[in-house]
Amino acid sequence: MIPTEVEKILLKVQKPGRYVGGELNSVMKDKSKVDLRYAFCFPDTYEIGMSHLGMKILYSVVNKRDDAWCERVFAPWVDMEELMREKNIPLYALESGDPVKDFDMVGFTLQYELSYSNVINMLDLAGIPLYSKDRESLTPLVVAGGPCVCNSEPVADFMDVIMLGEGEETTNELLDLLKLHKKKGSTKHEFLCDVAKLEGFYVPSFYDVEYNEDNTVKSVTPKYTAPEKAVKRVISDLDTVHYPESFIVPSIEIVHDRVTSEIFRGCIRGCRFCQAGFIYRPIREKSADVVNEQSKSLCKTTGYDEISLCSLSTSDYTEIEPLLDKMLSWTVDKKINVALPSLRVDNFSEELMQKLTAVRRSGLTFAPEAGTQRLRDAINKNVTEDEVMETARKAFAGGWTGVKLYFMIGLPTETLDDVAGIAELGQKVVNEFYNNPDKPKGKGVTVNISASSFVPKPFTPFQWEAQDTMEQLSEKQQHLMASVRTKKINISTHLTPTSFLEGVFARGDRKLSKVMEVAWKKGCRFDGWDDQFHFDLWMEAFKECGIEPEFYANRKRDFSEVLPWDHLDYGVSKKFLMKENEKAHRSETTQNCRQKCAGCGANKLNGGKCHAMC
Repeated sequence: MIPTEVEKILLKVQKPGRYVGGELNSVMKDKSKVDLRYAFCFPDTYEIGMSHLGMKILYSVVNKRDDAWCERVFAPWVDMEELMREKNIPLYALESGDPVKDFDMVGFTLQYELSYSNVINMLDLAGIPLYSKDRESLTPLVVAGGPCVCNSEPVADFMDVIMLGEGEETTNELLDLLKLHKKKGSTKHEFLCDVAKLEGFYVPSFYDVEYNEDNTVKSVTPKYTAPEKAVKRVISDLDTVHYPESFIVPSIEIVHDRVTSEIFRGCIRGCRFCQAGFIYRPIREKSADVVNEQSKSLCKTTGYDEISLCSLSTSDYTEIEPLLDKMLSWTVDKKINVALPSLRVDNFSEELMQKLTAVRRSGLTFAPEAGTQRLRDAINKNVTEDEVMETARKAFAGGWTGVKLYFMIGLPTETLDDVAGIAELGQKVVNEFYNNPDKPKGKGVTVNISASSFVPKPFTPFQWEAQDTMEQLSEKQQHLMASVRTKKINISTHLTPTSFLEGVFARGDRKLSKVMEVAWKKGCRFDGWDDQFHFDLWMEAFKECGIEPEFYANRKRDFSEVLPWDHLDYGVSKKFLMKENEKAHRSETTQNCRQKCAGCGANKLNGGKCHAMC
């Protein structure tokens, strides 16, 4: 139930449906009968947050408990925020309409570095002090999880607890512990001392950071009950871990408006630029029978007519063919489409193509990532040009008249010839269409090329590399545009200032928290949205704080340097990442995990087991 004050302003905002709740399958409880209330905050709009699978899973995990109630909170768009501040309406949860500051736990999922200013803004809108040190009472406890917390140092001063890795088990453990300490009347410090002892949790205030004169990290020293390294948690058995039987059906159109069925976690490929491919290791698969039954349940309870099979590389799922056979036995009759995102060009079979078109034809997207074979070898993409062309041939013969190709600009060792190679590869795909005797008759082809700017990320072999400057990236973008020789190819690129700021926060340290606060006070929020991004204000904030952002983004690190995230353990060993970095500079590839184990070390977090080698 939304507050009366909110009802009065809804007709003045762009999308009122973002702020009213009451959707099908949302969970309502009697707050007088629960011990714990959890405000799950997504620091972006309703449409983005409601598309996120992790939020759906953890919402269901908490609400399965009789003693806890999880409610959703999204960042209000600028028009709504202005009215909320004008009318003194605090940030509230969608289910009950209660102020977020009245909850026991306030959790943020950090999916993207450019959402950090929204985290600060949401805390302020809620009336919660920004810094952990200024929140003396046990509740509300402010926590964070998600992929970005593998280097949570830029936001560490704002958070009481960081949840490392997968949250299905740790969320319940944290709630259990909070319930116990609330009952005991414990202090916040007493509670945090117990949290720090558990695997999968990082208490930032329990670590002291020292810096060298050159501003690099000298040491990170644990205190109280904190371990030398905080270790991420993984779920061992995806078949038995909780998965929702229903999703909330949104009241307005969202980005990914469909059922999402997770099929496995991790990735066998080892692409050296891909953070997700390393931080979600080891590989763990869900059985086809379980995926099929979960998909049935979700379609039945939501009414959706599309299922997306979710993983980092869907066609690498070992049971993909039998799974599709099981699913098509009921989805075809019900006119439910099965979509496979994240396909690889080296295992796109004609059988798979036929099954993908059983109900209707979805878009076809592949990611060669680099335009030349030398650079594809350097990043360990393990895809050849022949495989790209063979995939294009199959797709065009199968009735597709367009494909989308993902590339990156600014990869380590990249030259302008590599950049021009993107356009050349796109041209070859166009030519393949017109040279293909089985192509759709009377139609033209469209090749959409997305060229994002590479950002080095923690826990990858490229975590030591310098990010290209904005000037270098702009030059390469212009060179790419000039290399295109046909209107059949459409090029899209990313703004270089947003990539620069992402690079700063991706490998930043605790000194950046003050910069964030200053930039937020200047009006920065929704930095991931081009029309809301104010680069000049961020640069003012860095200057006022005496910090050069280039130090974090555009500087190559030595292997001996202490990295801001070295006290966090995501399983993959630093020695392995160093070896992969050296191989990249020699343009040497590493076989995928199913061909040969490369000894990354991540299986230690799962009792020595990795499904890639089972």
